Amino acid sequence: MRGVETRDWLRDGLRAVGSGLLSIVLAILNIPLFVLFVVSLVLTPVLGLGLAAVPAVTALIRARAELARRLATRSGVSIARPYRPRPERMAPIGWRRYKWIITDPATWRDFAWLLPGAISGLVLGILTLALPAYGIEGIVLLPLWLYLGTDWYGYGVIWPIGSVAEGFLSLPQGIVFLALGLAVAPYVPKVEFLFARLFLAPTRAAELRLRVTQLTVTRADTVDAQAAELRRIERDLHDGAQARLVSLGMTIGLAEELVERDPRAARKLLAEARETSSTALVELRHLVRGIHPPVLAERGLDGAVRALALTVRIPTTIDSDLTGRLETPVESAAYFAIAEALTNVQRHSGATVAYVSIHRVGEALRIEVGDDGHGGADAARGTGLVGMERRLAAFDGTMTVSSPPGGPTIVTMELPCVLSSPRTMLSSGTD
Repeated sequence: MRGVETRDWLRDGLRAVGSGLLSIVLAILNIPLFVLFVVSLVLTPVLGLGLAAVPAVTALIRARAELARRLATRSGVSIARPYRPRPERMAPIGWRRYKWIITDPATWRDFAWLLPGAISGLVLGILTLALPAYGIEGIVLLPLWLYLGTDWYGYGVIWPIGSVAEGFLSLPQGIVFLALGLAVAPYVPKVEFLFARLFLAPTRAAELRLRVTQLTVTRADTVDAQAAELRRIERDLHDGAQARLVSLGMTIGLAEELVERDPRAARKLLAEARETSSTALVELRHLVRGIHPPVLAERGLDGAVRALALTVRIPTTIDSDLTGRLETPVESAAYFAIAEALTNVQRHSGATVAYVSIHRVGEALRIEVGDDGHGGADAARGTGLVGMERRLAAFDGTMTVSSPPGGPTIVTMELPCVLSSPRTMLSSGTD
């Protein structure tokens, strides 16, 4: 266990040091972007060159800001996109596009962030690298060699070094400095991204505008999803149970005609009718289960997910602390989202184990579905993630996916919820 914790500590520290180096490179990139934007604005009155230059440079600046937002999310700092929706049928170059960009407050907030972001990225990136680098300096005994060559040098608490023995003391000090640097490094990027959020996050007015837009989109998606679901139910009824019932009626009609003339044939037809009715009943049960599983109605989300895990081919652990029932629509949305996520695990991940975690966090329900597969989950490749996101968005829920190449994959879902009907249930993990 300690070996695993040590590897995680070293991995996180080294990754943070790499992030510090990346921060320095990206901070330097902010400066030419700042200059390009100013030049593009100046060029606007000159033969209208700015009509083409401003949108092009703004696209680069927004790409840089989006990269900062993604890196911030990986560090645990969430920064929402503040941009206004793009108007439909807008030409790549022209006054309409120029006006859309210039009148968007997010454009100017991105621009205002470039220079402060460059300064904070440089300073914090250098700080992230400085302490580990200082530790490596002591480990390779560089202070000792400098002392032997120049007859004067110092390191750590020994300044200046007065003897070869004191020079060798740079080794244990270097180990301490390196360990301290790797331990502190993961926390430094969060400071940078918290500062960036002051500029790159939407204002209250922008949040309200984005919220209205999101509700409009999710309402349309919900209506489309409901219409598609109704069409599916109608199709299943028409092709399945309805056809069975029509056949059943015809069979019984024939049996009625033969019951006096040929009782044996009539009994045979009635036996077929009984089998057809049983098949129709099974199909109706499957159809109802697809609309709202009986186990969900009877046992709630916790029990239904535990029952679902037993049907998954991959060993799946369930960890839940729910102590009450959720509202029926929210419970159903959460259940089907988990079911889709576990289906993706079986079909696409190549995993050997999976887990589902369900917990209350304040007034929200937080769900994690993870696996040890090869990663690379991408909603654009049609793995059902888009459908899950739309299902959750209908209830003001959110979904994030962490799936780097090589894994692991973690799908995190959050839904506003209210618990009721407290009951006693197991909260320990079960396989």
